[in-house]
Amino acid sequence: MSSPNVRGGSLAPVSHHRGLRVSIFNGDLVNVPLLDLTAQYRVIKDAVGTRVADVLERQQFIMGPNVVELEAQVAALSHARCAVACASGTDALLLPLKALGLKPGDEVITTAFTFFATAGAIANAGGIPVFVDIDRQTFNIDPEAIAAAITPRTRAIVVVHLFGQMAPMEQILPLGERHGLAIIEDAAQAIGARRQMGDSWRMAGELGWVGTFSFFPSKNLGCYGDGGMIVTQDPSLATRLGRLRLHGGAKQYHHDEVGTNSRLDAIQAAVLLAKLPYLATWSEARRAHAAAYGAGFSGTSNVVPPATEKANEHIFHQYTVRVPVGRDALRAHLKQRGIGSAVYYPVALHLQPCFSELGYRLGSLPISERAMEEVLSLPVYPEMTDDQQGYVVQTICEWTP
Repeated sequence: MSSPNVRGGSLAPVSHHRGLRVSIFNGDLVNVPLLDLTAQYRVIKDAVGTRVADVLERQQFIMGPNVVELEAQVAALSHARCAVACASGTDALLLPLKALGLKPGDEVITTAFTFFATAGAIANAGGIPVFVDIDRQTFNIDPEAIAAAITPRTRAIVVVHLFGQMAPMEQILPLGERHGLAIIEDAAQAIGARRQMGDSWRMAGELGWVGTFSFFPSKNLGCYGDGGMIVTQDPSLATRLGRLRLHGGAKQYHHDEVGTNSRLDAIQAAVLLAKLPYLATWSEARRAHAAAYGAGFSGTSNVVPPATEKANEHIFHQYTVRVPVGRDALRAHLKQRGIGSAVYYPVALHLQPCFSELGYRLGSLPISERAMEEVLSLPVYPEMTDDQQGYVVQTICEWTP
């Protein structure tokens, strides 16, 4: 790996800091961004250039063979029979929800602790988001809270595999079967994640009525713009979703229903095809960084490392700690020391002004509300060096709340 970007002096001799082989940083600032796509690009530049040049030679920019190839590869990765590419991760959620034909008053249960698109898609499809609380350890939706929220008006459950770790699908799927509900897996942050269920590993997106992915540039598999994908085991549903992304018609100028324009362009598909062979290696590097963080933070109470369920293989889209005291002060300290961080998410969805008419108040979902006050995501990108990570650990462990 390349050396970290150091400002203000040289590194002191190398030492060992709770399992990490790191340098002692005697007042020097080390640049550690939250994500470094430039470093990633240096590795994949030739592969991306070859794929994109092929698109430019063909001059076929919308849909086409690159999109078809990407659909096949993502379906295979996800153990799904079919995949339907679309324009964004948000559309990947919206199109199946529209396919449900939600009527006024229909409810869709989801987590309050996730990115806005999850609930926004429900509302834009005509449904009422019903927010439930999360598991304190994993940040994922709580199956018992789902069960308690089901009413005769419930039509679907949107399960978010947050930060790269799958939710307990073996507990959620029976709820859908028992009540006749569609299970939508929002796997925008979890492509390639898997969970051991019985004697087999099941992939994110494999088990639901549909699974959805985002290819936003910051995702583990990100394109150079927006992009999304829907996977399903139902070929007839895939055919319908394919129509919905093309203004509701399988044949140009012939429209079976009102759809929308949600096509993935060929250049974005080319970028993703160039990146896809690296995904497993990148995920392994993220897991290694997470393990090193866990060892490095073992002697401090400043932060609480995230929990990984034993059944899960986490891909660590985010490495999100809890800061019991002084989260915002720690974040300011990290920024001052040249370290990137982020709060995902500062306002849980049930407290967003646009959903105020739903009647939730502060105190409605206490675990989500505590999380939004404590969480902090740290750099975990694959190209981060040992020195950079050691600097993050040292900076946090030496900080005084």
